[in-house]
Formats: sequence, structure tokens, C-alpha cells
Amino acid sequence: MKVADLFAGVGGLSQGFIKAGFEIAIAIEHDKDIAYSFQRNHPQTDVYVDDICNLDFKEIHKKHPQIDVVMGGPPCQGFSQKGKRLSINDPRNFLFKQFVRFVEEFKPKYFVLENVPNIITTANGFFRNEINGAFNALGYEVCSGVLHAVDFGVPQDRRRAVFIGQLSKLEVDLPKPIGKKNTVRDAIYDLPFIESGQGEEESTYDKQPTTDLQKDLRGKCRVLHNHVATNHSPVALRRMEMVPIGEGGKVLPQEERTKSIYSGTWCRLLENEVAATITTRYDTPSSGRFTHPLLNRCITTREAARIQTFPDSFIFYGNKTCQMKQVGNAVPPYLAYAIASVIKNNENK
Repeated sequence: MKVADLFAGVGGLSQGFIKAGFEIAIAIEHDKDIAYSFQRNHPQTDVYVDDICNLDFKEIHKKHPQIDVVMGGPPCQGFSQKGKRLSINDPRNFLFKQFVRFVEEFKPKYFVLENVPNIITTANGFFRNEINGAFNALGYEVCSGVLHAVDFGVPQDRRRAVFIGQLSKLEVDLPKPIGKKNTVRDAIYDLPFIESGQGEEESTYDKQPTTDLQKDLRGKCRVLHNHVATNHSPVALRRMEMVPIGEGGKVLPQEERTKSIYSGTWCRLLENEVAATITTRYDTPSSGRFTHPLLNRCITTREAARIQTFPDSFIFYGNKTCQMKQVGNAVPPYLAYAIASVIKNNENK
């Protein structure tokens, strides 16, 4: 089955669908640096590097006459309960309207829309009903809910709202939890224990994988990519050294504490638990619980990618800031795989 990935980012959704046996025919991503990483990792995909509003969907349709699944996570800043008027037609939701327009043009068998969890609950479900209504008008039946990535083997506390639509009928439902929990230790402890400032964009492994998750994500890779530790300042190193295993910023002396809007500031990841949500600032100990469980440094891009369940064969290109955007904004591939599997299983009935 052929898929179009809108607002694709680096391709977390695509990676999960590929793992389930789908073909990613089209991807649309406006950030040229992130799109470059997508294209390098998915060389067979037709990648459109442009603002989706500038694209002629009819021309794309001529080139790709059959698309079975349209998926993506359109930014929807207008999904807020602030203000007196609530409407799916809020101008800030124009990218959501582009997603709907793409579905209307291609009429795929299925669509998958993912977004922030509160899109389900805000204003007593107003936006959930509005989204359902927009697709009902195109002939789709829709199921929706909030999925917790932990339930699908992702070693991370990450929740996403997911809408799955099927044309004319509804024979699919949201995926059910797999019943296996992976931890930070399960994800990253076979990677080299490098110190602050160490590592290369290409290096080697120094130990064998021991857990099912490590074995699956490493696959047949011989070269280790993106395992470069932030070169922290002396002040940051001093503070991290003060935080014992399993502890956080609350143990720091008052004069060492920093003001932050983030929870988990100066906290170590807990090796036998899942990680906090990976954001685009996982290189900064004052931005959340991103300090390595044992070492005095934040996690590397490869460690963050492991926690997101990207395989080691997936390479992140660009500078560190760009790599962090790619990893931190992605849908975990294991979660995407679970979503893809319910569609595949329905097709194989």
C-alpha cells in the first residue's frame, strides 16, 4: 500500500509504516534541512520540499494516481479553549485545512492524523467533534483517542492524539497495548559510555546488544552514527556531578539551582524506568530530565533516537540543533508501527 506523509519531519511516522510493509510514495516537509535527512533515509520517496500551501495537489495526484493512506501531524495552534469563539475554521488552523484538502483530492482508503493530546479533550471534545465532522463530510468514518507510546514498547513517556479514518466504513480501531515495557537501560546501555565532549558522527560500538530492544534497533549496523556528547561548560559539569544516580535538581545546593520553566531540570534519567518526553533540547540539563543515568552529560542524538525507537541505520544529518529538531519532534517509529499494523491487518482479512 502506498502512503503520503504530510508535515513529514524527519519521518518517524514513515519509519513505522515502512517497518509494517508500506511504501512511502510522497513526503511533504517545508524545512529543507530536515527534508534532506528524510530524503537520505528514504531515497525512493518523492519528497516535496515546500510549504504545503504552495503545492498543486492535482499535479501531484497526476504523478501519483493511487495513494492508499494519507498521514501527518498538521500544527494546529488554533486548537485552544481561550476566547469565546471556538471553530475549526480559526485562521491558525489553516494547515489542518490543507490536510483535509489533500485527503479530499486523493480519496485514500485511510488517513491517520496525529496531534497533541489536548486536541481530544479541549472544550469538552469540541475540536475532536469538529475534526470528525470535517472528515465525515468527505465520506470517512473515524475513530480517535490518545495513545501512550510506552504501551507500544517505546521507552518514553510520550502521548499523542491519533485519528484513524476509513473511507465509507470503519473496520479498524486504535491499536491495543502490546504488554511489554522497555526502559532507558533497555534502550541505550549497549552504546559507548562516552564523556562530555567526546564522540564522533561516525564511530564504532564497543559492546554487544543484550536486550531485545537493543538488538532490534541496532540491526546489522556496524558503524555507529550521531553518538556525540555535548561539550558542557565547567559550571554545568559541576552541577551534574552533584546529582547522584536516580536524583534531580532538588539535591543541588540553593546557590547552584537555576530558574527554569521545565520540569525535571538537572534530573538524571532513571535507568530502570521510561524516559521523560524527548524534546528538541535534550542536550541541555536545565531543559528537562535529559542527563545520562550514570554519566555527567546529557544524552546524545543517538541515545535520544534510541529512546524514540529509531533504528541505528537511520542517520540524522545537519548540525546539532537541526538533529535535535528532527529527533525531538518525531513520532516514535514503534508507535507508528502499531498504528500501521491495524491498517495492514484490516487489509489482510
